[in-house]
Amino acid sequence: MSLFPTYNRFPLTIISGQGTKVKDDQGKEYLDFVSGIAVCNLGHRPPEVQSAIQKQLDEVWHVSNLYEIPEQERAAGLLTEATNLDYVFFCNSGAEANEAAIKLARKHTQKEKIVTFKQSFHGRTFATMSATGQEKIQQGFGTLLPTFEYLPFNDEAAVEQLEGDDVAAVMVEVVQGEGGVVPGTEAFLKAVEQKCKELGALMIIDEVQTGIGRTGTPFAHQLYDLDPDIVTSAKGLGSGFPVGAMLGKEKLVDAFSAGSHGTTFGGNPLASAAVCATLETIFDEAFLEGVKEKGEYLRNQLEDELLSLPMVKEVRGKGLMLGIVLDEEAIPLVHKLRENGLLAVVAGPKVLRLLPPLNVSEEEMNKAVSIMQHVLHEQSRLQNV
Repeated sequence: MSLFPTYNRFPLTIISGQGTKVKDDQGKEYLDFVSGIAVCNLGHRPPEVQSAIQKQLDEVWHVSNLYEIPEQERAAGLLTEATNLDYVFFCNSGAEANEAAIKLARKHTQKEKIVTFKQSFHGRTFATMSATGQEKIQQGFGTLLPTFEYLPFNDEAAVEQLEGDDVAAVMVEVVQGEGGVVPGTEAFLKAVEQKCKELGALMIIDEVQTGIGRTGTPFAHQLYDLDPDIVTSAKGLGSGFPVGAMLGKEKLVDAFSAGSHGTTFGGNPLASAAVCATLETIFDEAFLEGVKEKGEYLRNQLEDELLSLPMVKEVRGKGLMLGIVLDEEAIPLVHKLRENGLLAVVAGPKVLRLLPPLNVSEEEMNKAVSIMQHVLHEQSRLQNV
């Protein structure tokens, strides 16, 4: 083994996938309710995206951002048309998108402090690790960047008490994903928006996991009618092709002039082709309405079948980003679900997280709920023996 052991890998080797299903090297098939952790929002190998990438492969793979890239312009247009934002910077990941947001906020405001929230997750680069409100992500790396302050999530009073003329931005997730699938309340998110206005700070919304239709709108902040200055995106943006984006208001454009920021691979022709095909499918109004309906259906089914179990405390989330809150460690159940043909993931120690493809069928949702019911009931029975 020549890889750094930076991942606790499951004993599973996936060799093929189509739609909501994947198959391992032993021929066993699974329902995939992880989707690459909210990446494969159209399932595995969606035909429209595969076709667009194949067409681009036959033309040109990569050119420098020193040249015009028509597909990149088209991808940016699809993002701005779906939001109240005006400009896009393409990069390669969510962490890079958040790095760009931090740099842009500091350069535009000429201030240094960025306020984030406890249990947040914004990435693993040095700045985004410093922005993340989880000590386990930061341990062992020495002194962090000193310009970040962490407030309790969903605490309006803490936001209202925030003071100072040194705050460049407040960065927040609409739903904390890695922090436990915890939705922000409307009152809290509106308080963040208002405080940014009072302080002359920018509102940055990290939509790396919640964006690209995951909650039934192009971006989750639209559920609350928020008007952020910057939004970051990645994961579902390219249907598995590595790409990230930072979207910003027109007032910020002068701070990111030529030479102020850049990336070699960001938004290259292959990535842009994947983005365009993905967004043209997901940002369709009827498709998004279907995501809302599926999210409500799946949540209702989970509540009906699982809330009677003593170990299950709550089902929470938005759209097709759902967490099942337990009173015990979730990882053993993830293993048992996998053994029974369903892939799920944790969000913190005691939350099972479900992130099915957005085009999942009702039949597939019913099958997943049935597997979960069986596994959790069996676990409950064993505990009572």
